[in-house]
Amino acid sequence: MSDKNRVAQWVRPEIRAISAYHVASSAGMLKLDAMENPYSFPESLRQDVADALHSTAVNRYPDPEASDIKAALKSLYRLDDSVDILFGNGSDEIIQILAMVMGGPGRTILSLEPSFVMYKMIATFTGSDYVGVPLSSDYDIDIESTIEAIQQHQPSLVFIAQPNNPTGNLFSDAALRAIVEAAPGVVVIDEAYTAFTDADYMSWLQDNEHVLIMRTFSKVGLAGLRFGMLYGSPLWIEQFNKVRLPYNINSLTQSVALKALENFDMLLEQTEQLRKDRSVLFDALSEFSSFKVFPSEANFILVRLPHSARRIFELLKEQGVLIKCLDGAHPMLSECLRFTVGTPQENEQLLKALKSVVEAVGLS
Repeated sequence: MSDKNRVAQWVRPEIRAISAYHVASSAGMLKLDAMENPYSFPESLRQDVADALHSTAVNRYPDPEASDIKAALKSLYRLDDSVDILFGNGSDEIIQILAMVMGGPGRTILSLEPSFVMYKMIATFTGSDYVGVPLSSDYDIDIESTIEAIQQHQPSLVFIAQPNNPTGNLFSDAALRAIVEAAPGVVVIDEAYTAFTDADYMSWLQDNEHVLIMRTFSKVGLAGLRFGMLYGSPLWIEQFNKVRLPYNINSLTQSVALKALENFDMLLEQTEQLRKDRSVLFDALSEFSSFKVFPSEANFILVRLPHSARRIFELLKEQGVLIKCLDGAHPMLSECLRFTVGTPQENEQLLKALKSVVEAVGLS
């Protein structure tokens, strides 16, 4: 039997039907496609990190609970024993852990659309049914449709990105509370971009035991660490820990993350600067008369064009600028491009290139 026939026989059909998550090559390019923090560690912190790595015992297994980081985060956010924390190799692993425990055949995972694509992909991986409730035309929650979908499908898991990716907007507290009240299972508020907004839902854990908060270090300057966090009731965290692979956070990652937490004010200074950079970039993009620029509470800005989004994406690549083309990713993202907020110099380079390619395709 050929490998092709074996694949057809043994690989689950829902896996054969999807494509792997694609990461575009950015070699030699201005990289504004992945919502990374463009500001690097200052030299003093780099030396502290180097010293910490030098003394890390890589011949030993890491602390399976990352206890020092857990204590530092609890102190930072003033969390008592009513909240526990689970760590993952990025938010993706945490989503996978949640789906393994709460999903599976006969279970439904629900989210809003368009939103983070991994909610749907991981639901598929785990054999769960997936329901994506469309947002309104301005990317707000259609609360009537969402509550109706929850009542109909009785999801075990509901994922809500707040602010939403890739649209950048915040949903209202009233809409989120309505979803929490209606949900029969767990509601996960994904705060991957919380550093770029004043919204903060950690306090919701006190009054809603079926609410979990997911955060990450990826957007605040530590994307290379792949370090995600899940906050929630110890009862829930205990269940999720049962399927978390042992030693999933390696020793080097733990050492760097701990140093970052010891210098958390520095990270906040950088994210505050990115908020200012975002405002300047938003105003500059709004000067293109043919662009519809969506307000953002994240470190990226979504733009819709009347046409030629893919052409502009390709022309920017030819000029050494990599952004995210979302055209084709979801019907509601037709002719949309997403720009990660860079440094002022990077944003200027983007805008210069963008002006030339917009003119080349006959837009303004």
